[in-house]
Amino acid sequence: MTSLIVSESNTSEHWNNWPTEKGFDPEYEQPTPVELSVTGHIPAYAAGTLYRTGPGKSQIETENGELFKLSHWFDGLSQTHRFQIISDDDSQTRVLYNSRFSTDDMLESIRKTGSFGRPGFGQNRDPCKEAFKKVETEFEPRQSLSTSNIGVTLSVNMPGFKKPSDEEESSAERWADSKGIRNLYAKTDFNAFKKLDPETLEPIGMATQASLHPDLTGQRSAAHARSDPVTGDVFNYNLTVGPTSIYRIFHVSASTGETVILAEFPGLPSYIHSLIITEDFVVLCVWNAFLDLETLEDKNAPFMDAMIPTDPSQPATWYVVDRKQGRGLVAIYESPAFFCFHTVNAYQEVSKEDPTKIDIVADLIRMDSCEFLDLFLYENMKSTTPAAKALAEGRKDKDFSDFTRYRLPSIPESSSEPLKAVVEWSSCKGLSPELPTMNPKFVTHKYRYTYAVAIGAESTFTTGIFKFDVENHEVLKWTVHGHSPSEPIFVPNPAGVEEDDGVLLSVILDGFQDRSYLLCLDARNLNELGRAEMDGVVGFGFHGQHVPNAGLPTGDY
Repeated sequence: MTSLIVSESNTSEHWNNWPTEKGFDPEYEQPTPVELSVTGHIPAYAAGTLYRTGPGKSQIETENGELFKLSHWFDGLSQTHRFQIISDDDSQTRVLYNSRFSTDDMLESIRKTGSFGRPGFGQNRDPCKEAFKKVETEFEPRQSLSTSNIGVTLSVNMPGFKKPSDEEESSAERWADSKGIRNLYAKTDFNAFKKLDPETLEPIGMATQASLHPDLTGQRSAAHARSDPVTGDVFNYNLTVGPTSIYRIFHVSASTGETVILAEFPGLPSYIHSLIITEDFVVLCVWNAFLDLETLEDKNAPFMDAMIPTDPSQPATWYVVDRKQGRGLVAIYESPAFFCFHTVNAYQEVSKEDPTKIDIVADLIRMDSCEFLDLFLYENMKSTTPAAKALAEGRKDKDFSDFTRYRLPSIPESSSEPLKAVVEWSSCKGLSPELPTMNPKFVTHKYRYTYAVAIGAESTFTTGIFKFDVENHEVLKWTVHGHSPSEPIFVPNPAGVEEDDGVLLSVILDGFQDRSYLLCLDARNLNELGRAEMDGVVGFGFHGQHVPNAGLPTGDY
């Protein structure tokens, strides 16, 4: 078992995980699959399709010769990547790769006008540019197919848009024996879906949550919906932002295709990127990235400007919704203020306070403040900028994340008075974890291991992949200086018994060679098993899904 060391120096030459502009502005679109060069060994059970999505372009040369630059990583123009992992009994594993941008008209408009056309997540809209004024909406991106920048997460075989009666067999039967990719949808934190061709990755359709249920017309939702690991049912929220903002928690059945609203309640509007489920409950935490309505209505202000700085005196609120017995909202808990992008897992166990009741244990990646978002401005990520060096040298506690476990004790049958959530522990602050993953078989169950990328102080971006044992807080790391990993995807060994029996798949940027490669790590010890080398740079993306040839997709989690 080996554990490599992050860079040995904090001097300026070691900020360069991104030594060139190329890493942020790739031209590496590959419509036709190409075969990659594989070294080492990728296990046969990992055969299938790995999808990745995220920003593919941040700089566009305009017709007048100027260079248009996006300012925030979350505004990069969406690109989807597809790795076909092929394993034959009598030959080495092969990997085919293709990719495609999904915002053709937006790219062309920027080339012609030199303008983004509207405010983005962190992008200011130039008030002097009027190219898209007539098609802007107040809170959400434009909904035309090739101008909507939707590409944060991916859902494979998303139920609800097509009823089982319209298919050859029911969604439940397909879920139980998932050997085909029926559909592929890109999602974001707005109420919008973009349907992609599963093979060519061409955008072929648009939808909103109102297609699932007529009352789901609110502007915002979580890019990370949650899938039940057994049934394939999907859970998410819909938020109507207004003078009285309304949250609706809903359930999409994989067996019937029907969508039911489980609960509806008022609450402070917040930027909520993910939620959690247990076997019996949906838990929505409204953490401290509350939205200012007046700023949201400003058509020249980016969405990030609408987030009110975290007030430590104002609690985060946890809403617990029954998902099986139709009881709706059963409890509200409060905890000290915090901010979060990604939840890890949650499960139920006998209450420590009252053995006749249950507690909910919820693990997530916590930050002190939503100012953490400033780390992902391009000027703070590119090692060639003075801002990146200054930020790396002066990072404070608010600029680091950690794993935190919360406990919601003694879930009541029903309660209208806020109860207290308990912080049990926090860990890994020095590693600043993000983009967590785990064995999908253990979603909603007590588990031991999670995996994440580190965004430590040694670099302007990710420094490695690490395995975290939630029981004893031991950490195992994979790091190579100058190699920046993307989110690791856990692929379980179908014949495995132990929770960590599987592999991790991550797309790595070699910052010195200006090339990317698909890395396969043994999830037990983080030893490299194999890699597939690429001839160019894959845009550093957000999230992915792995669909095995036999078995279940990794799901939304």
